[in-house]
Amino acid sequence: MNDSRIRLAYFSNANARGGAEEHILTLLHGLNRALFQPFLICSPSVAEKLGKDVPTDVTVIPLSFGKPSEFGGAFGLAKALRQNKIQILHSHLFYSSLFASPVGWLCGIPAIMETPHLRELWREGKGWLKGSFFIDRLIGKCVDGYIAVSKANGAYLRDVKQLPALKIHVVQNGSDLKRFRPDHPSPVGMRESLGFGQTDPIMLVPARLEPQKGHRVLFDALPTVLKEFPTARIVCAGEGALLTELQDQVGRLSLQKNVSFVGRQQKLEDWFALCDFTILPSFFEGLPLVAVESLAAGRPMVATAVDGTPEVILDGKTGLTVPPGDAPALAGAIIRMLREPDMRRAMAGEGRRWAMECFTQALQIEKTQALYIALLQAASQENRSESTRSSKRVQDSSKPIAAERSR
Repeated sequence: MNDSRIRLAYFSNANARGGAEEHILTLLHGLNRALFQPFLICSPSVAEKLGKDVPTDVTVIPLSFGKPSEFGGAFGLAKALRQNKIQILHSHLFYSSLFASPVGWLCGIPAIMETPHLRELWREGKGWLKGSFFIDRLIGKCVDGYIAVSKANGAYLRDVKQLPALKIHVVQNGSDLKRFRPDHPSPVGMRESLGFGQTDPIMLVPARLEPQKGHRVLFDALPTVLKEFPTARIVCAGEGALLTELQDQVGRLSLQKNVSFVGRQQKLEDWFALCDFTILPSFFEGLPLVAVESLAAGRPMVATAVDGTPEVILDGKTGLTVPPGDAPALAGAIIRMLREPDMRRAMAGEGRRWAMECFTQALQIEKTQALYIALLQAASQENRSESTRSSKRVQDSSKPIAAERSR
């Protein structure tokens, strides 16, 4: 029996499990299996880290292709695309698209897509080739459509990268929010195991320990907070390259009793249940899923007003926002949250409503699937038009010959 489903491959050449990979997992779990047959092509390290979180019916193809010099990776990707008769190739983050999209174009993949996810602050001041986004527009010749994960991300792609506006489609990030509930209890003994008192205010930072996330700014702000709330506790749930540096900073500031590093946590809902509110002091974002999940769990957030974050954290309604890198402003927002429990409760209710209305997995999947189908239909129509034009050229070129023969 022939399988007529659309064969769709996601590609990531990242070596760590981050927000883009969580985004891919959301799509893999939510795709309509009557319409799509999904594949995942990723680095061996990410394949291992995703492990059993990948649905069992998804074909996972481990592939090392993270450097231009890895010609074997290019040939391996081309082989995987051809052997599996992929119809849609969807890369996540520009660095993945940089490698995969040209290979997909050379293989004749009907629809090639890219989700850049975030504003690439790390590329600023890196020279004309990176800073001008020349390479982005060049690779964009191979890309049929971009998914912007937030309205701000869409504006960045259009106005800063200067990608074709007709190729940019905003589909805000969503998440499977069923496991996040305001009444979810924290595990028995969890507070005590961390050495926290029953009345200690607890704030969760659900973010990787990377420069993007702004932990250093938070720790610079914390001494001001502790002057008024000396028993306030910060829980950092994430792993990353800055662990040792951040631990050293905590030591220099004598914050060891107030800051806990607990690593990456699978059951984030337990940690939301433990805390009073959450903090995300990032320098840049796409549209942070942890902000959506925090609101769904009934926990307002103090966050920096960067990129798509203010689309989730509405200042004064679902949380408080401050400028990035501003430790005094961050301290002030945290103190206000701690001082005003009634405000927190009001924000918790509004935040839950906002998350469930606008940022569900079902809504994201519905919009993404519609875009996949539209791009395939457009590619099919373009092929038919090209075939018609080619046929007409053949017919036109044969007319003089036929006329000559008639004479």
